[in-house]
Amino acid sequence: MKKQLITACLYTIVTAVLLGVIYPLAITGISRLFFKDKANGQLVVRNGETIGSSIIGQPFTGANYFHSRPSAAGTGYDAGASSGSNLGPSSKALMDRIDASVKTESDGARPVPVDLVTASGSGLDPDISPAAALYQVPRVAKERGLSEDRVNALVQANIIPRQFGLLGEPRVNVLQLNLALDALR
Repeated sequence: MKKQLITACLYTIVTAVLLGVIYPLAITGISRLFFKDKANGQLVVRNGETIGSSIIGQPFTGANYFHSRPSAAGTGYDAGASSGSNLGPSSKALMDRIDASVKTESDGARPVPVDLVTASGSGLDPDISPAAALYQVPRVAKERGLSEDRVNALVQANIIPRQFGLLGEPRVNVLQLNLALDALR
């Protein structure tokens, strides 16, 4: 019995060190070597300053910027608070939040695309649908003093197609689109 207990303890220690320390360090090292951008959070750096991540949504509230999906994280787009809101379709709190978002985004003439007023499953989605981006073109063009055709062309140029032509939906990364918009100046 004593021999089996010692063997079990040694096995636990060896596997804990191997799988809890050595393996994660090896995978981290390999990923940083071969996939540096992805291993470091796909940070977007301009002029030596980190301005965001292309895989985590960010709040854009000015009328001269394209807006992201609402965050369900409660504290903005904090990745540490990533989760859905867990509010069901009959929830009054959810309906009130959606109504407030519709009032904020609505131009009064067209229905607001659903992804501009509802959060994603993680609450941190950095992308919106092309329809949501195109919906915002008149507002952004007016605020920037640009033609709608020029802003529309910018949106079209920033549409990310389905992966491998069949996975997912076409989408627009809001941070990248707003950076391209700022570059028009």
